[in-house]
Amino acid sequence: MKKHSIYSCFLLSTVWVFSQCSEASTENDMQKAGFDSAGQQGPEQLKNGGYASQIEFGEHLVLSIGCHDCHTPKMVTEKGLEPDFSRALSGHPSKMPPPDVDRAELEKKGLTASDHFTAWVGPWGISYAANLTSDKTGIGTWQEQNFITSIREGKHKGIATGRDVLPPMPWPMYRNLTDEELKAIFAYLKSTKPIQNTVPPPEPPVSAGVQK
Repeated sequence: MKKHSIYSCFLLSTVWVFSQCSEASTENDMQKAGFDSAGQQGPEQLKNGGYASQIEFGEHLVLSIGCHDCHTPKMVTEKGLEPDFSRALSGHPSKMPPPDVDRAELEKKGLTASDHFTAWVGPWGISYAANLTSDKTGIGTWQEQNFITSIREGKHKGIATGRDVLPPMPWPMYRNLTDEELKAIFAYLKSTKPIQNTVPPPEPPVSAGVQK
């Protein structure tokens, strides 16, 4: 009877010790992953949207908000047009002519885009998707504040006294991105492969009586 009691105590003690070790191990694992005892992530893990770096967070945002839709030339594949990532974010190809359309008619009734979706024709004239790579023909010489001003205020090259950013760039929606998100996007763009491509300047509407 005494032996049975001793063994029972021993087993209970062993189970208690292992349970405490398990709890401590779980707590340590949670702390390493950035979670507190309540299962909430700490400030370091919430930074950069949970990504390992600001650049990775920026890349995620660029992919998610559709920057490649207009700023990356396309290529024909068996699935149709897809982004040509060898020219990622390099904007409208400098040697590509504008869309061959009746501009006067389009400016009255609607809009259209080039095959690559990098040139757009509408009531504002013709706008060309900018080069967003780190090359000097892109945003290589920009400062972070230029980028923030460009998105927040819709100003070309982030110059407050400059011209407005033209459609179809949806900056009125993008301006709702947080400072952290905008800074992450800019950090990623500055880390991209530099692609030399001088995008043509926009063209005014033909109704203005002035053409390039």
